[in-house]
Amino acid sequence: MRLGLALGYWGRRPDARHLDLAREAERLGYHSVWTSESWGSDAFTPLAWIAAHTGRIALGTAVAQMAARSPTATAMHALTLDHLSGGRLLLGLGLSGPQVVEGWYGRLFPQSPLTATREYVDIVRQVLRREAPVTLDGRFHPLPYDGPGASGLGKPLRSITHPLRPDLPVLLGAEGPRNVAQTARIADGWLPLYWSPTRTDLYERALEGTPEGFMVAPMVQARLCADPAEGLRPVKTMLALYIGGMGHAARNFHADLMGRMGYESRARRVQELFLAGRRDEAVEAVPDAFADEISLVGPRERLAERLEMWRAGPVTDLLVTAPDPATLRVLAELNA
Repeated sequence: MRLGLALGYWGRRPDARHLDLAREAERLGYHSVWTSESWGSDAFTPLAWIAAHTGRIALGTAVAQMAARSPTATAMHALTLDHLSGGRLLLGLGLSGPQVVEGWYGRLFPQSPLTATREYVDIVRQVLRREAPVTLDGRFHPLPYDGPGASGLGKPLRSITHPLRPDLPVLLGAEGPRNVAQTARIADGWLPLYWSPTRTDLYERALEGTPEGFMVAPMVQARLCADPAEGLRPVKTMLALYIGGMGHAARNFHADLMGRMGYESRARRVQELFLAGRRDEAVEAVPDAFADEISLVGPRERLAERLEMWRAGPVTDLLVTAPDPATLRVLAELNA
């Protein structure tokens, strides 16, 4: 099991620690560093900056939002950064949810997410293979565009720039069982959310038949600390935000996932409190047991014990969100 560093997205302003953490992760032998985006900083620009200040570490998006760019624009970002970094990019994509897709990007959330995702990946792969001009008789991403208002002058095009790697890895963030099963068929890896090493049976069937080299790369909040309860506090804060605020009361994929993991009533309670503006209570309502099973917190001995649980399952790459170099160093030593 390889280690990766997950930096996430910026908050109010750029995080001055990110470059130093990325350099330290590379020095410690981490395989990859990952950035993401929501409705603020983008996923690709920070990776370009990190690429310029590192030499070996792989560069991943976890995830770049599909609604933010057309599939050809995403492929252009990917092939450009892959060239500039010497072939280090791992392209992680995610659909996001209706609130972000329609509220931030002004795009219609697809009524058939599986089809929209499949078409998107198809076009990205066509661009990267550069075998012919890109075309798709698609429902969501037709190329050339021939829908309402089309001029009829659209021409199939092939990338001017030759991609460095036609087989550049494409990973997908997927939560529902059918989405995970499709990811296993069409992608080179899966970026799970809320992965629990004690519940790997939830996805056994969906992951059957994945090819050799298929990446299973969940994110995990990690913190070296004397008191596990202290380390769980930021995990619970994150969960309250995602379960309560990252989606509508009637359609929240994160709350649905928590429910499938055995915490349905608690997920709805967290959501109810968060949406009522009682955010501190929402954090407290997140079960310690749930926060603990999807994170790595505590003293070194506890981290060692729990890390073995992650290593025993199908995880190939553990993407660590850690606030300090000491935690990164200890995990590198324990995983050696």
